[in-house]
Amino acid sequence: MSGVTDQAFRLMLLKYGRPDVFWTEFIPAEGLFSKGRDYCLETLKFSKRPARRGGGEKPIVAQIFGAKPEFFEKASKEIRDLGFDGVDINMGCPDRNITKTGGGADLIKNPKLAKEIIRAAKRGAGGLPVSVKTRIGYKKNEIEKWIVAILKENVSALTVHFRTKEQMYLPKANWELAKEIVRLKDIYCPETIIIGNGDIEFLEQAKKMAAETGVDGVMIGRGALANPWIFSGKTPTTKEKLKAILEHAKISEKLGCKNFDSIKKYFHSYAKGFVGARELRDGLMRAKSLLETKKIVSKFLNQLEKES
Repeated sequence: MSGVTDQAFRLMLLKYGRPDVFWTEFIPAEGLFSKGRDYCLETLKFSKRPARRGGGEKPIVAQIFGAKPEFFEKASKEIRDLGFDGVDINMGCPDRNITKTGGGADLIKNPKLAKEIIRAAKRGAGGLPVSVKTRIGYKKNEIEKWIVAILKENVSALTVHFRTKEQMYLPKANWELAKEIVRLKDIYCPETIIIGNGDIEFLEQAKKMAAETGVDGVMIGRGALANPWIFSGKTPTTKEKLKAILEHAKISEKLGCKNFDSIKKYFHSYAKGFVGARELRDGLMRAKSLLETKKIVSKFLNQLEKES
């Protein structure tokens, strides 16, 4: 998720229950070759220590978006050189700033260009797995046309958010379409890994969906926001949530966060679901530093202990 799943976010997941694979925030393929290069490289930073040695973010896939095949080829080569384990092409983002340039979900309307982009990314990736993340259609269910077009390009993995572009993030995701997508995969490209996405909030829910639909995996995005325990299946206590607020802030500062306010979106999400959460959030939103945050959280913890 752009602006959310940064390295600090991923390191929190490593601490409390890592997923099988990480995806980065997406960056524009052209961005690596523009004035925004430094920003893109900063966004793509990750810990290269192998997971088996503890603490590493690998395997990790870099996600890119855009509408110009030549930049996908160049960006994929650079992603390979940076040490990533795969290249993922975003063909599902519904944000107008992305679609108005022809990228993201707008590619659903242009299968020809989508195919050119996939082929260009494969050339640049030099054998590195190339995957696609998309939706079931633009205004309506188009899996027979759109999903089949992607599968025919023999992508390594295909992540499908079970909503159309027009549906954005509401109503309920159409998971009932998963079996049909798996059936189409078996016909057109049995080697492609199918990953389902949409409305998954708990580990057991993800396992249930995978078992019932036959998808090979489940991607969790918004469900992991301020819940680094999600991949462990653990339900955190209020004290653990408060501790996580401070840990997340410390990690962000250690990684060089220059705008303290940018961390507050995480505070807002952690401080939910318990008595006094609203008052705590109000205080955290006014904090201007890690020190002030510590004072606010410590005061709240002390109050909790007195009441327990």
